[in-house]
Amino acid sequence: MQIRTRFAPSPTGFIHLGNLRSALYPWAFARHNKGDFILRIEDTDLERSTQEAVDVIIEGMSWLGLDLDEGPIYQMQRIDRYREVIKQMLDSGLAYPCFMSEDELNRLRDQQMANKEKPRYNGLWRPEPGKTLPPIPQGVNPVIRFKNPIGGSVIWNDAVKGQIEISNDELDDLVIARPDGTPTYNFCVVVDDLDMKITHVIRGDDHVNNTPRQINIMQALRGTPPIYAHLPTVLNDASEKMSKRNGAMSVRDYQKAGYLPEAILNYLARLGWSHGDAEVFTKEQFVDWFDLESLGRSPAQHNPEKLLWLNHQYIQNADPVQLALATKPFAHELGIDTERGPDFVQVVALLKDRANTLIEIAEGAKLFYLPAPNLSAEQIKENIPEAIVPALKDLVDAVSVAESSKATYAAIFKDLLAKHQIKMPALAMPVRYALFATTRTPAIDSVLVVLGKEEVISRLSKAIL
Repeated sequence: MQIRTRFAPSPTGFIHLGNLRSALYPWAFARHNKGDFILRIEDTDLERSTQEAVDVIIEGMSWLGLDLDEGPIYQMQRIDRYREVIKQMLDSGLAYPCFMSEDELNRLRDQQMANKEKPRYNGLWRPEPGKTLPPIPQGVNPVIRFKNPIGGSVIWNDAVKGQIEISNDELDDLVIARPDGTPTYNFCVVVDDLDMKITHVIRGDDHVNNTPRQINIMQALRGTPPIYAHLPTVLNDASEKMSKRNGAMSVRDYQKAGYLPEAILNYLARLGWSHGDAEVFTKEQFVDWFDLESLGRSPAQHNPEKLLWLNHQYIQNADPVQLALATKPFAHELGIDTERGPDFVQVVALLKDRANTLIEIAEGAKLFYLPAPNLSAEQIKENIPEAIVPALKDLVDAVSVAESSKATYAAIFKDLLAKHQIKMPALAMPVRYALFATTRTPAIDSVLVVLGKEEVISRLSKAIL
C-alpha cells in the first residue's frame, strides 16, 4: 500500500506552532514510509479565507523544509466535483433536500434544550417508506442532508486514542450542502480523502467529533476509511489551548525573532512524540525514527524556554558559513555593512556560542563594524590606567610581529602578565576599552583575530600615545 497523508489547513488566520505540528507528523510519516504528502487548502469558508493566510502556510512549511509531493490543492477549485457527488447521492437516496428554515431549526433546538434533550435535527424532511413529507414551501432553497444510518455505531481504532465508538443515535442528518449549493466541510473532506486516496489522517483531536460523520459518508460512498490518528491539543504556557487569542506566535514571528527552522522542527517533533530520551536530533533522524506508536496521548505543553534552549543548541553547533548567511538579513536590518570590516563569518563564529537567536548574533556583531572609538583624554584616564600603558605598548609590539591566531595571542597575553606581574583583567579590560570603548566583549584573544592585526594596532596605539 502506498502511504498517502495530507495536511489540510483552513486559511482563515495565521498559522502557529500547534497548526504546524499537524503538518509535521503526516509529513514525517509519509517520508518514513516513502509515501506521498499532500497539501490541501480547505478554503470553502469564503468570508474568512484569505490568500495572505495561504501564503503564510506555504511559506511556513517551506521554511521548515516540509516538501510536498502534491499541492497545494484548493477545495474551491473542486466545487464541480463536490456537486457531482452530491447529485449522485441524491439520485441514489443517500441524501435528500431539507426545507426546514433556520428559524424553524432554532425553535426546534430551543424546545429540545428546554426538554433537556440533545439539540439535533429531527428528520422532518427525511424520506422514509410510507412517510408523507410536508408541502414544499415556495421560494425556499433547501439544504442537502446526508441520510445518516439509524441504529448501530461507528467504531474505529484510532492510532493515538485507541478504539473509539460513537452511537449513530448521537448523530443527526448532516448538512452536506448549503442553500446556495456550497458544500460543507465534513462532506468535502470525505470526497477529497477518497479522491486523493489518503491512507492516514493525522490531525488534532478537535476533529474527533467529525470523524464518525466522515466515516459514515465515506462508507455510504463505498470508500474505505483511512487510519485516523488524533493528536492531543497543544497547550500554551498557561495551560490553555494554543491560539492567536491566547498569545500564540505565528511562524513568521519566530522567523523574524531569529529562530532557526531546524530548531523549530526539532521542538515541534517533541510536542507529542518521543524517541527514548533524544532531545536534539536532525530532521533525517526524526524521519527515520518516526512512527505512530510513539505519539503521546496527553496534551503537549508549549515551553518557550525549551524552544529558546533548543535554538541555542542549533546555533552553537551550526556551520559558521551557513549561520552567517542566515544572520546577514538581521545584521543589515541593524545597519551593519557586512561587506566592510571584519570577515562576517569569523564574527559569527566568535559570537555563536553565547547567542540564543540570530538577532543576538547580529546585535553582538555591531561592535565589530562601528568606527574606531575616538577616545577623549578623560575617557583614557578613567579606563586605561597609566600603570598599564607599558604592558599595552609591549602588546602592540608583540602583535605587530606575531602570527594572527587565537593561540598566538593567548601566549602573548600570558607572557605579558608574567612580565608585568599583573592579572588578566588588569590588562584585558583596558585593551577592550581601547578597541571598542566598552569592557564587554567576547574572549579578548579571539577578538584580536577577528578585528584584524592592523586595526588592533591602530586602535591600541591611539589610546596609549
